[in-house]
Amino acid sequence: MSDGASTAYHRIHDDSLRDPEGFWRAAAEGIDWVTPPTRILDDSRPPFYRWYPDAELNVCFNAVDRHVAAGRGEQPAIHYDSPVTGTKSTLTYAVLLERVRAVAGGLRGLGVGKGDRVVIYMPMVPEAVIAMLACARIGAIHSVVFGGFAPQELAARIDDAAPKVVLSASCGVEPSRVVPYKPFLDEAIRRSAHQPERCVVLQREQLVAELGERDIDWADFESGDAASEGSECVTVAATDPLYILYTSGTTGKPKGIYRDCGGYAVALRWSMANLYDVAPGETMFTASDVGWVVGHSYIVYAPLLTGATTVLYEGKPVGTPDAGAFWRVIAEYGAVCMFTAPTAFRAIKKDDSTASKVAEHDLSRFRALFLAGERLDPDTYEWASAALGKPVIDNWWQTETGWPIASNPVGIGLLPVKAGSPTVAVPGYDVRVLDATGEQVEAGTEGAICIKLPMPPGTLPTLWGDDDRYVSSYLSAYPGYYLTGDGGYLDEEGYLYVMGRTDDVLNVAGHRLSTGSLEAALAGHEAVAECAVIGVHDDLKGQVPRALVVLKSSVDAEADGDRIKRELVARVRSEVGAVAALHQVDIVAGLPKTRSGKILRKTMRELADGKAPAVPATIEDASVLETLTPVLRGPSS
Repeated sequence: MSDGASTAYHRIHDDSLRDPEGFWRAAAEGIDWVTPPTRILDDSRPPFYRWYPDAELNVCFNAVDRHVAAGRGEQPAIHYDSPVTGTKSTLTYAVLLERVRAVAGGLRGLGVGKGDRVVIYMPMVPEAVIAMLACARIGAIHSVVFGGFAPQELAARIDDAAPKVVLSASCGVEPSRVVPYKPFLDEAIRRSAHQPERCVVLQREQLVAELGERDIDWADFESGDAASEGSECVTVAATDPLYILYTSGTTGKPKGIYRDCGGYAVALRWSMANLYDVAPGETMFTASDVGWVVGHSYIVYAPLLTGATTVLYEGKPVGTPDAGAFWRVIAEYGAVCMFTAPTAFRAIKKDDSTASKVAEHDLSRFRALFLAGERLDPDTYEWASAALGKPVIDNWWQTETGWPIASNPVGIGLLPVKAGSPTVAVPGYDVRVLDATGEQVEAGTEGAICIKLPMPPGTLPTLWGDDDRYVSSYLSAYPGYYLTGDGGYLDEEGYLYVMGRTDDVLNVAGHRLSTGSLEAALAGHEAVAECAVIGVHDDLKGQVPRALVVLKSSVDAEADGDRIKRELVARVRSEVGAVAALHQVDIVAGLPKTRSGKILRKTMRELADGKAPAVPATIEDASVLETLTPVLRGPSS
């Protein structure tokens, strides 16, 4: 790694802020346009900025058709790998095109057209990706809802998006159970004020659903007359919506992130080359779900826009069958990089603390691991780096932004890694750290992480049907800035440190402490697999920190628990200071998380304070919270 990488990064980042229109005009050359952009940024109505306002394209054409036309038809587009069902298959670009054309034709046969919404409520199967692309092909707007979401959450999204059609499956398959989707969908529709006209159901052999009057069997749908006619690509404006994606953990009225077609396509294509260093024909393995933004961006759209191969994995990091599952997938498909959540690696570390299973697989083509979704603590970073012997890249972003805000730009040139930091602001993003008055703070000082407007292409231009809420939620706290909701700081070299959501900052006797710094101290202990720190009410100090720790499988909690607790308290005192006042450490079997890997600190905090929290519908395993409740509500030690 050379000074050249740093020089190249700074030049490119500076160019992107000094001349954003010139920068994003050049990046737009990576996309095939029906009507190329002549205007790049419409800034006539701040804070509502729009990219490529006079351009037209079709995102599906860019993700599928153009690669077949360029001679990539026989190249794998999707490797489907499902250890939970024992199924594997590969779709070439030519086969993907054929199936997308058919499903697009089927949707048109049901009366779905440009601007209509389609809710996709499906597991990690190829038909979910085909459905997304088919919507994009005909100019319909898809809204993917995580498969297995509870009926009330699905109902809220159906009411907000008002879909003409719902595409679903009979069930999802977990390592230990089959999740019936159809009864959830039926109940959601029963609760919805908006009634979809038709539901198309993919029947899976693990649980065949009983179909009702509005339902169509997917097999009939994809082979019917309308599907046989297929559909060509419909031209849409670059500013037209590609999809609506509802943010996880939403209570009350869902918050629908509006993603436009042109800016998103340009940003994702640019990111694959410059951030992830993935070229056409190479394979990227993103272990997430199409229901999350990472799945939208880096399982589906970015790899396919690039002409790369994507892996669609229906499994877990452990238990399907063991802690070597990810290494097997990387080796089998020759993935050059992998993208997943830090929580997945903590699970692997818990089951295989010495990373013994890495040596069982040929990872010679593998170049880098990318992690995002939850703060990458230094200990997990060090463990993954040692296990793989390859760069481990923390990248930080949000559902709202659609692609990374901060990362180590491998395609531009690998910068020195600093454990605990997702490295630097990505070109296009003007990241600032502000104090309560809106002033920039000095290097090393924590504050609110904000992005100066306008944000780059691919980020949300507004919320679906709710401009006022977009402004009040994100733009009103600091006029001229987007509020990320995360706190942190920039160091002297411009490296960003994201220390946690601003509502996770503890106020201990007037001292502001981030959960991130406390968790980093705890995670460095050799026995700890995973941890979380919450601030609980204290009459004297306002708040005091409380730690919940999951130990590695190889550690005997019964025999060594008390000693480990004492050592953890001492570590925090040594690394953070006595002001942290950490006295209570509980050893627990697991931490409650969303399905995308975020630890539910707020829910635990409310439980510890004696409140009755609204449990997010995105929780992965509600039984973990039930087990923790007596611990959190028990007497403080």
